[in-house]
Amino acid sequence: MAQHDHQHDHQHDHPQAETLEEQRALLSADAWDERYAADHRIWSGRPNQRLVEQAADLVPGTALDVACGEGGDAIWLAEHGWRVTAVDVSSVALDRVAEHARERGVEDRVATQRYDALADPRPVPGSTFDLVTVSFLHTPVEDFAAIYGGIADAVAPGGRLLVTAHHPDDVSSGVRRPHGHGMLFEPDRVLTALGVEGPDSPWEVEVADSPVREQQMPEGPMKVRDTVVRLRRAG
Repeated sequence: MAQHDHQHDHQHDHPQAETLEEQRALLSADAWDERYAADHRIWSGRPNQRLVEQAADLVPGTALDVACGEGGDAIWLAEHGWRVTAVDVSSVALDRVAEHARERGVEDRVATQRYDALADPRPVPGSTFDLVTVSFLHTPVEDFAAIYGGIADAVAPGGRLLVTAHHPDDVSSGVRRPHGHGMLFEPDRVLTALGVEGPDSPWEVEVADSPVREQQMPEGPMKVRDTVVRLRRAG
C-alpha cells in the first residue's frame, strides 16, 4: 500500500479503478508486491516534503509511518531522533525498508510490520505513538472513515496525526489521471471522518491546508496541490 510521492508521481501510470472491487484491489499485497518486484527501487528515497515541513517543530518520540513504501519517511524520522514503526501491505517494501535502514545506520530505530488496512484498519492494535504519519494513502470512499479512524486510534494522548494526500484539483487541472471515484480527497474529508468538529472531539486542528508545490513529472516540472492535515490529540 506504499503510496508515497517522494517528489515524483508514483501514481501517474495507475489505471483508473472503476468499481469498488477494483479500487480495493489497488490496495492489495499482490498488487504492491508485484509493483515493487518489478524494480530494485521505485521511489527516490527522499522523505516526503510535507512530512519534513510538518515534523520539523516536533519533539522526537515514537512514530508510526503508515503505508511506508521503501522507507524514505521512516528513515528520515529515525535520523532525526524518532523511534519508528514502519508498516505497509507489501512484504517486498518492508524488506527494502529494513535494508535501507541498515545502509543508513538506523536499523536500531526502525521496526517494520505488515499492515493490511482492508483486513484491519488498526495498524498496530494496542499500541499508540507520539506521531502517526500517513502519506498518499488513497482508499475507496466506502472504506475511508474506517481506515483513517483506525489509523487515528494509534495516536497517543498529546500526540499528532499527519495526513498528506494528492488533492482532487490535480485531476481537474490535468496533472494526474483519475484514480477512481473519490480516491483523492480534500482536508475536510479527514476532519469529517474523525468527527473533529464534534463537541466531544479529542482533536485540535493545527493544519488543514491545500498547499501547492512543484513536482517532476514525465512531461517536466509541474505545479501540484497536496492535502495536508495535522491534528493534535488532547491529553
